Amino acid sequence: MTTEKDHFVESDISLVQAAKGIKVLSSLGWDDQVCIDFLTSVDKGNPKLPVVEYPKFDYSKERALLQKIMNETPDDHPVGWYISKTAQSYQIAAMMLENLGKPAFLECSLLLYGKPMDHIGHLSNLSLADDFISVTDDFLAALSGAPSSSAALSASESASLIKIHSDLFFKNHSIKIVIDDRLNSKATAGSERVRLRGGATFTRNEIDQLLNHEIYVHAATMLNGRRQPYLKSMGLGSPRTTGTQEGLATFSELISGTMDLDRLRRIALRIKAIQNALDGANFLEVFDFFTASGQSPVESFKSTARIFRGGNVNGGHVFTKDVVYLKGLVSVHTFLRKSTQRRKIDYPQRLFSGRLTVGDIIRLEESFDDGWVSKGEYIAPWASNQQGLAAYLCYNAFSNKLRLDDLKLEDFIDEGSHPSDWE
Repeated sequence: MTTEKDHFVESDISLVQAAKGIKVLSSLGWDDQVCIDFLTSVDKGNPKLPVVEYPKFDYSKERALLQKIMNETPDDHPVGWYISKTAQSYQIAAMMLENLGKPAFLECSLLLYGKPMDHIGHLSNLSLADDFISVTDDFLAALSGAPSSSAALSASESASLIKIHSDLFFKNHSIKIVIDDRLNSKATAGSERVRLRGGATFTRNEIDQLLNHEIYVHAATMLNGRRQPYLKSMGLGSPRTTGTQEGLATFSELISGTMDLDRLRRIALRIKAIQNALDGANFLEVFDFFTASGQSPVESFKSTARIFRGGNVNGGHVFTKDVVYLKGLVSVHTFLRKSTQRRKIDYPQRLFSGRLTVGDIIRLEESFDDGWVSKGEYIAPWASNQQGLAAYLCYNAFSNKLRLDDLKLEDFIDEGSHPSDWE
């Protein structure tokens, strides 16, 4: 290796050391008793805002080391840029955790994850969420008489089933599947374990969603990142990669056919709820928003807790992470389409090399090409099938050229109609 890359390896080792203790999601979890107390007050007709006590964090040493890494790592080199930006991401995350329950928590959250009014092209996250909610309203109304989904399995039953599929996928590695009563989301994954929320139930389709989202993407990218020969920080899951990671995981659900309307709707509802909270809605008001949108009281609490964890239950400053799902999905989907168009056939699989952004794939292309960054051993089935993925993306790009506004459903009555007539 060159002296320059030797320096980057040393910086990366320091980065892993400084960042490994800065864990965002696990630091924000609420005790299950908070849910019990809140729902009990609702049942009694006297709802009371949750009372949450946050731990105190002091990451001054870690922040100083991260700043040293940023100061000493030249960002005019692609690898140096990656290390510097990753260090900055963790520095902001550390400040966010040091300010739990305070306005500064929101400031850091906005820097890391953005806000509902941020734009994706010419549309905002919020306007896209409104469109998703409107469309799913129409479909759910049409499907109101359809048969219900399969019977739900308990968390422990689901864990056993996920373990079987996980072991088949990770041929040379074993992932633990554990039950966690403090989890606000239904599931979350790392390189060593996947946690399922205790007390939650899962349909078979939800289990398939978890496999595609948590196992084939989140666990795979983190494990592949930790097995990188030089850039071990690719196995950390830095906050700057959250948008791409959640977008990739959500796209995995879509392309595998495991995404459903309820799931798509929840993603959109969370964005709208975040905006409501930023506008001043308190925990109870956001909870009422979710229940009015069709969620059960328990799920409404969990959805609301996702937004208020780390913030203030009175509203105003909250956790904005859930904004990234829709933006990340659009970004990853567009990136994959453009990669196919440009004949960058390795780009989709390179997304699984570790916890990276779509921009990192482009910026680190030379390091991928010369083998300094490895592709990764574990790649989602749909991404491993390059022919199938290319066919899907090519047809998707083609179909988007059809102007549906110029076409009526009744036009299909004419057997002589032809796609060329629709353009």
